[in-house]
Amino acid sequence: MKTLVTFFSASGVTRRAAERLAKELGADLTEIRPAVPYSAADLDWTKKTSRSSVEMADLASRPNMELPDRNPEQYDELYIGFPVWWYTAPHIINTFVEHYRLGGKRIHLFATSGGSSPDKALRDLRGLYPDLDFVDAKLM
Repeated sequence: MKTLVTFFSASGVTRRAAERLAKELGADLTEIRPAVPYSAADLDWTKKTSRSSVEMADLASRPNMELPDRNPEQYDELYIGFPVWWYTAPHIINTFVEHYRLGGKRIHLFATSGGSSPDKALRDLRGLYPDLDFVDAKLM
């Protein structure tokens, strides 16, 4: 079974968690990178006009991404990591999920957060993509 750990990291915290997980699993690793990197001002969740706040307020938002260096369609099992934003997954995760054919793959979520659980992200993604097999979600 081929396993890929893929992640979006805004500050480096999720990157470090993904690296540890990939090493522990003996899995390949790739990053979900926004086409336009987030600046510190973009990530200021206290400002309603910051890029991340505007994106998260719009449920249809799908930030553009660079294509990862590994194609997740070539793997049997995926781990998708992200920081919890507004109690759920950042919308770039939707961009990633919608870009690839992930049916038939086991998908595990892992998240980093200062205090929020990834449970809502799991419920949200299962609701948006009912044909995909989102197995579980863990906080790292």
